[in-house]
Amino acid sequence: MSQKMVFYDVVVVGAGNAALCAAISAREQGAKVLVLEKAPLNKRGGNSFFTDGAIRFAYKELDDIRHVIPAITEDEAEKIVMPPYTEEEYYADLMRVTKNESDPELAKKLVSESYDTISWMKNQGVSFDLIYDNQSFVNPEGKNQFWGGLPVKIHDKGIGLVRSLFNRVDELGIDVWYEAQAVKLNQEDKKVTSIIVNKSGDEIVVPTKSVVLACGSFEANKEMRMEYLGEEWKNTIVRGTEYNTGDGITMALEVGAQTYGQWTGCHSIGTDYNAPKFGDFEKPGDIFKRHSYPLGIMLNKEGKRFVDEGNDFRNYTYAKYGREVLNQPEQAAYQIFDSQVRLMLRNEYNLEEATFYEAVSLEELVEKLPVNQESFKQTIYEYNKAVQDGDYDPAIKDGKGTEGLNPNKTNWALKIENGPFYAFPVTCGITFTFGGLRVNTECHVLSKANETIEGLFAAGEMVGGIFYHNYPGGSGLMSGAVFGKQAGLSAALNATLNEN
Repeated sequence: MSQKMVFYDVVVVGAGNAALCAAISAREQGAKVLVLEKAPLNKRGGNSFFTDGAIRFAYKELDDIRHVIPAITEDEAEKIVMPPYTEEEYYADLMRVTKNESDPELAKKLVSESYDTISWMKNQGVSFDLIYDNQSFVNPEGKNQFWGGLPVKIHDKGIGLVRSLFNRVDELGIDVWYEAQAVKLNQEDKKVTSIIVNKSGDEIVVPTKSVVLACGSFEANKEMRMEYLGEEWKNTIVRGTEYNTGDGITMALEVGAQTYGQWTGCHSIGTDYNAPKFGDFEKPGDIFKRHSYPLGIMLNKEGKRFVDEGNDFRNYTYAKYGREVLNQPEQAAYQIFDSQVRLMLRNEYNLEEATFYEAVSLEELVEKLPVNQESFKQTIYEYNKAVQDGDYDPAIKDGKGTEGLNPNKTNWALKIENGPFYAFPVTCGITFTFGGLRVNTECHVLSKANETIEGLFAAGEMVGGIFYHNYPGGSGLMSGAVFGKQAGLSAALNATLNEN
């Protein structure tokens, strides 16, 4: 039996980064806000809970970053080399990796509001740190040389992000329902008037003027993955929450929303071959990813390389190379390193959860692997012969590559010759899908006729048209915050304008 509840100005569906930013933003405008979290309390936060926390924004100089991270002292600042990362560079990176398919208006919105939004997040209680370990190297002058336009991460990763945003939600008196699945939008005269919620088995009708859909994409829905991405995605590892099953997209389509973006594309990465099938809330922080492949080489079970590991900085290739691993025999590959780079690998390679093989010689290492061993060894020998002379510098695209291979390695090519040797088995893990709803820059959901659906807004992974084919590292969190903040503002203003 349905029961009708008290009126809310704004109902936010979801409880991750984008949703909570929307809820906070709407409450700042004086709106009465309800947050619906499909998961139970102990699994709240969506994919945001699992993020490693890197967040990409435009900045002009180190002082801009010190505004976001006031704990950086003068002495610490003296030991930092921080190249600027302008809005023009950010936009160019986004367009480059998406093959110029990113919606220009949405892309410009993301880029131009990134710094103001991260400053706003700081004011909401979110803390940030510099990424010394993965985004800087000590230069010959002994200073930390940052690179790649991604120097900042959220303190305590996704756990810290979710904790900080929920603390702010509590401070502002925003209501949150757990085990509350939004199932249907109700309209009158083409305006949203209420939302039907299944709360712990009870159906509740919540009257409202504005709904913000920010409950993720459909990566945890096996049937939708197979329909839109392909049969090969049937059993892929889902890196985040099991609750992102496309509910918001389905509800929006039922009221005439327009689909947008690359529905055949997704953010997918190389993850530990033995990672859990869904994100483990007892082991958060993205501990299963394996992203130091630019420092080594990757081979499939047939003993063949299949990507240019040094094509670009990790930040610009990791979100598309997962699909390449998926396309390999048994959806598996092996990242190979030697002792020259072992200490340079990202911290996730040192965790007890990391699956790896180690041996004093290459021959012994390959003998331990369930692969075509002769082909595997031959590929490594041929790679070593193809490595060209040059200065090795992981802080820049050093041009130290190979010649005569298909594919060649473009940068950071060192011979794999100094034992001990290491092999890390990886498979594909999906993070989120790129296809979503069409929104304008105010986050109004658009109909198939390109008209706004009054009272309906979207943010986060549900927004289509921003990411295609690939993804600049850290831009997903920033997109969620930028469009979440905007969606909350727009939803609150809509509720005010439509007061009876």
